Amino acid sequence: MTDRSARAARTREPVHHPLFARFYARVSVLGETKAGIGAHRRELLDGLSGRVVEVGAGNGLNFAHYPSTVSEVVAIEPERVLRRMAVEAGLRADVPVDVVPGVAEALPVKSEAFDGAVVSLVLCSVRDVRRSLAEVRRVLRPGGELRFYEHGRAPGHVMAAAQRVLDATVWPRLFGGCHTGRDPLAAVEAAGFEVVTYRRLRVPGQGALLPTSPHVLGVARRPLSDG
Repeated sequence: MTDRSARAARTREPVHHPLFARFYARVSVLGETKAGIGAHRRELLDGLSGRVVEVGAGNGLNFAHYPSTVSEVVAIEPERVLRRMAVEAGLRADVPVDVVPGVAEALPVKSEAFDGAVVSLVLCSVRDVRRSLAEVRRVLRPGGELRFYEHGRAPGHVMAAAQRVLDATVWPRLFGGCHTGRDPLAAVEAAGFEVVTYRRLRVPGQGALLPTSPHVLGVARRPLSDG
């Protein structure tokens, strides 16, 4: 394959944000300790067991926090640069991790194949939230758990208005398709999941309020019956 054809192949990938991916990789590692996100990841994954699918694994920062009760993690990541980092992180994990390419709207795995699913700081950037969560529901067994940790819509009118302006203008272009004002909790409920528990967080906990500061962390389940 020539250099030109290789570049063309990369640009045909469904998600291709190499500059943002490198920026995110640096900022996200700092956020693990400085913004306390590492502790939120541990809480998110605590108690999971069996086979788990992680949608939008990024650079694999969740992998270090999976408990030993997890038998396998299948991590889906569409962005090539981040996927390469996730593969390296998977090799260091204490549980088996298989990192594969794919998009949230069409997960490359079988239906009802997983005991748990994880979406972590990813629903902000998927192209279709409804389809993505429908796919998560498809691949979870009945009664399986969805663990979610996302940033989203601010409760105050002023910040929510600012989020709408940012999402309609510069924010998605600068930050790899990220949207600040989506409502992940409402989306999880609208997708037919039963929300078991959740709590709202501010990240970072101190300092200036950012458009991405409002977070929600919770557990939902696919109902045992679709009736």
